Amino acid sequence: MRVLRHGLRFESGRTLRRTLTNSLVIAPQWIGDAVMTEPLMRRLHARGERITVGALPWVAPVYRAMSSVAEVIEFPFAHGGLQFAARRKIAANFSKRAQPFDTAYVLPNSLKSALLPLFAGIPKRIGYMGEARVGFLTHRLKNPTNKPPMVAFYSALSGEEHPKTGYVNDIPKLVLNEFEVHTTLADLELQRGKYVVFSPGAEFGSAKRWPVSHFVDLALKLDVQVVLLGSGKEFDLCEAISHSVNEQQFEKCINSAGKTSLTGAFSVISAAKYVVSNDSGLMHVAAALGVSQVAVFGSSSPLHTPPLSTAAKVLWLKNDTNYLPALDCSPCFARECQFGHTRCLQDIHANHVLKIMETTAA
Repeated sequence: MRVLRHGLRFESGRTLRRTLTNSLVIAPQWIGDAVMTEPLMRRLHARGERITVGALPWVAPVYRAMSSVAEVIEFPFAHGGLQFAARRKIAANFSKRAQPFDTAYVLPNSLKSALLPLFAGIPKRIGYMGEARVGFLTHRLKNPTNKPPMVAFYSALSGEEHPKTGYVNDIPKLVLNEFEVHTTLADLELQRGKYVVFSPGAEFGSAKRWPVSHFVDLALKLDVQVVLLGSGKEFDLCEAISHSVNEQQFEKCINSAGKTSLTGAFSVISAAKYVVSNDSGLMHVAAALGVSQVAVFGSSSPLHTPPLSTAAKVLWLKNDTNYLPALDCSPCFARECQFGHTRCLQDIHANHVLKIMETTAA
């Protein structure tokens, strides 16, 4: 047998077959970051790599909605700690696979995320330099000094472009099972295109959250039902909004935070008339599903983590030349406002969002 170019093998009997590279991707731990890795998955798949993604349970559904991903393995890791024993156990199982991994792409920058591919003996291990990972990775990219768009940052791991200049036109895309969408809508008694989704949370911190009072004001101005989505940690936040709205307009809001699985939340978002969110994971999900949306930015920057969709509109006072005094503190990328005023969010009012929704409505 002899190996030809492009992974083709010429064997006895004059058969010609293409051999795939088996690649393991160590996924990031945030939903939004996971969505922004989709163009990388697509590029790896297009050049003949069979992709298995190892992800934490709350991120795994994102990769199940990527058509270029062949397999998703959920890692039982908790936050914090190196968890050597658990990583060695999984690595031992990887080494027993009928088709072992040829390449590993380590997307997080942490040292612990590079341990499993090392323990598994995967020969080619690619990632950014990160936390002193010399010896852990065989191919290391330098971390950009400035914050590039995250899609470009991840896609550069394919080795084809520089993270500052390449892939600027890549648009993440998620694909859902339509039967699951239909079932979810039926269970929640929702009609496609007859409701608006609010995603008021942002796990990173309050400096990314549009005020509760503004969400309430917007909900009261809309003539359709509002569905609130978020994690279990955001139930109380969403409950504050739904309670205030429903006191004035009975059953106007449905609080589904923590009650709907992430896959279910994807289904609800996909069939919404509109999505209004902060810079959060569900903002990126809505963009990847092509749903009309308004994304409210405060402490973070849409130049770094924009909702990549022609159906998405961004509100960011830093870009508003008529807004005075200018927001010299933005973007600060802080969890909490260092000055205590959060003007970057407080001064974006419900009418600003409503105007965009009305002018872009289908």
